[in-house]
Amino acid sequence: MTKLKIGALPDDRPVKVNIELPASVHRDLVAYAAALVQDTGQPVTDPGKLIAPMLARFMATDRGFAKRRRLLHSPDVNAG
Repeated sequence: MTKLKIGALPDDRPVKVNIELPASVHRDLVAYAAALVQDTGQPVTDPGKLIAPMLARFMATDRGFAKRRRLLHSPDVNAG
C-alpha cells in the first residue's frame, strides 16, 4: 500500500476545562480585561476568554518549554 504524504489530521476541536482560580488571580484577570477594553475599545464580556490566549502566549515565549518540545519532536528521538 502507498504511504500518503499527510498523516492523520490533528484534533483541533476546543476542549472544555474547568479550573478554580485564586480570588487574587481572578481580580487580576478582570482588571486585565478592563485594561484591554481601554486599549482596544473592544468589549470583553467574559474575562475567562482571556485565559487560553494568555496560556498560549506564555507557552510560546517559554524558552525552556520550547527547547523540550523541540527535543520531543526531533526525528532522532522518534526514530527508535
